[in-house]
Amino acid sequence: MGEYIDVIKKSGERFAAYLAVPERGSGPGLVLLQEIFGINDYMREMADRYAAEGYVVLVPDLFWRSEHRVELGYDEAGFARGLRLRDELDLDRAVEDIGDTVAALRSRDEHAGGVGALGYCLGGLLAYLAALRLPIDCAVSYYGVGVHEHLDAAGELAVPMTFHLAELDPYCPEPARAAIRAAFADNDRVRVHDYAGVDHAFATFGRDTYEPLSTAMAYSRTLEVIRQSIGPRYDLSALWDGHIYYEFEARDVPATMATMVAEPYVNHIPTLTGGVGQRDLSRFYAHHFVHANPADTKSIPISRTIGADRIVEEQLFCFTHDREIDWMLPGIAPTGRYVEVPLVAIVTFRDDKLDNEHIYWDQASVLVQIGLLDPAGLPVSGVAQARKLLDKSLPSNELMARWSTSANKNIELL
Repeated sequence: MGEYIDVIKKSGERFAAYLAVPERGSGPGLVLLQEIFGINDYMREMADRYAAEGYVVLVPDLFWRSEHRVELGYDEAGFARGLRLRDELDLDRAVEDIGDTVAALRSRDEHAGGVGALGYCLGGLLAYLAALRLPIDCAVSYYGVGVHEHLDAAGELAVPMTFHLAELDPYCPEPARAAIRAAFADNDRVRVHDYAGVDHAFATFGRDTYEPLSTAMAYSRTLEVIRQSIGPRYDLSALWDGHIYYEFEARDVPATMATMVAEPYVNHIPTLTGGVGQRDLSRFYAHHFVHANPADTKSIPISRTIGADRIVEEQLFCFTHDREIDWMLPGIAPTGRYVEVPLVAIVTFRDDKLDNEHIYWDQASVLVQIGLLDPAGLPVSGVAQARKLLDKSLPSNELMARWSTSANKNIELL
């Protein structure tokens, strides 16, 4: 997706940088700062990913004074060579090179807006130093090695910044993490996030320490600070409304797919239905979803929470079971029963397109309402869920046989 360009210093010296440009051709700038392994596959792929989010990304070759275009693997030899290159690196000159990269980025025709810095490991430290010394608009540090040794200047940090810290990181043990938290406790521009049970480099796929759940959480938090600081800013609510319109009102599969990324996925959690990728998801929408919903299908919105890259929507999903509903009740012949069930959608975006949907509902409630599950003696309910969602004053705890036993017991209020 990207290419290498030269960054030319005032001295006339030059070094390489990997450039990735968003599909639309322009956007805010992001300087991506390497681990000790150089501009390897991981760094290029992350540059491409942030370009897909709408950023013009430059990854400078920070080891150029020792060796040009270093690309190391995560094996023993790569680690040893990376440590030697790190020891040869002068941090002040590296920050100077990052400043030249920022200037090169701002001068490009593709750049529009502000510039942020994001770094991993060694790059996490350099992102912090860049935020202190360079004209950038925000910064993100993933498990920066040595940040705690540069906290004497913490009070000078004047731009939004996020730190991602790993509980099991041997290079940033708890005393160091505590020092970082304390140094920025009174700075409203700074967020320090701790990730329990993960090690250094938890966000680097291809390494044994990679942990996808913490990585996904950190990625969303990263996008939050970057988008709030430099954009691009999208009306995710309007984008989601457009997608829903094509699904349920226009019932237009090509238009629905046009609201999504090139390789999206949908997962209806209770029934494992949906699809991964354009081909399977288009097939699913065309033959098992968009044209297969009951005629009276409607949704009543309850709440919508909007984040940096996702929406969480709570709704009441209502329909008459007048046909086989492949995605919700696969293999079940129409019963003619009316159903109202609470449904939650977690929708993730990449740039201005939907990337994926996780859809949740209580399948037991649906089965009770169409008469296929007898709730007697089971901790399940039918339409009562929907009623209680709309009216909080309705009784609670009716499925708890032991509820009455606590009526006269003392209650200690904290």
